[in-house]
Amino acid sequence: MLRKTDTAHFWDGVARKYARDRIKDMAGYERTIERTQEFLRRSDTVLEIGCGTGTTALKLAPLVSSIVANDVSSEMIAIAREKAGSESCRNVTFEAGKAEQPEGGIEAYDAVLAFNLLHLITGRPSMLARIRDLVKPGGLFISKTPCLSEMNPMIRVAVPAMRLIGKAPVVSFFSASEIEAEIASAGFQIEVTERHGSGRKDPRIFIVARRP
Repeated sequence: MLRKTDTAHFWDGVARKYARDRIKDMAGYERTIERTQEFLRRSDTVLEIGCGTGTTALKLAPLVSSIVANDVSSEMIAIAREKAGSESCRNVTFEAGKAEQPEGGIEAYDAVLAFNLLHLITGRPSMLARIRDLVKPGGLFISKTPCLSEMNPMIRVAVPAMRLIGKAPVVSFFSASEIEAEIASAGFQIEVTERHGSGRKDPRIFIVARRP
């Protein structure tokens, strides 16, 4: 049975396949990248939490001063570093680390990013509070999150079954309004909520929130 302490092992095991898989909704992904770019400046120091194999960090790197990108999976980080080397990208640092307690000094970053991550975190209130501490006053927290409560109800049955055979990680079920409330409760002011999917219905919410 997959336990919470097995999270890194799970992602290590699927990292190479994850890196090979195509993004299912490329148009929606590109829209998210474009919108994120609109909120970043050339002088910004950025942290991306749960960076996976580094695709998004490497796309955004030319637009900012520097990016620190972390992931719980050391195998994901190894792949991200391979990509950075092949692209000769020098302003991204990839580090292995827990998303729940991202490292960094108080008010160290102009922006913190978390894409396709928050539904994988069980201790979100403490994590969001930590993110608020990391962001400079006036800085941003930008996220895109699948809201599993808005998806087919059968997923509530399918995911636990897949976890039993090691085919799925721990996930949390919440709606867009619930995750917005959690981010606001951590001390952020939500400025943007959007859906970028190219399909008729998109359960993934894109949120831009600012620290006052």
